[in-house]
Amino acid sequence: MKQIALLTCLVVVLGTSAAHAGCQAEYKAKRDNPLELFYDVAQISGPCTVPAATVELRARLAAAGLTLLKVLSVKDT
Repeated sequence: MKQIALLTCLVVVLGTSAAHAGCQAEYKAKRDNPLELFYDVAQISGPCTVPAATVELRARLAAAGLTLLKVLSVKDT
């Protein structure tokens, strides 16, 4: 019984991680004073579209003191 419960938990965890394998967004950002430019790739949750990535990254980067310039591309992973 213990093995069945463990196996069930493992399937749920693996299924969840596979379902959330997600989306990668390639973007450009900046920080002012002094000017710093950034290029990076980030994991995005939710729909794998440029508008969805823009909304999520804008909020995430603002919390880090950065301004999103542009989402260059998105890719399902």
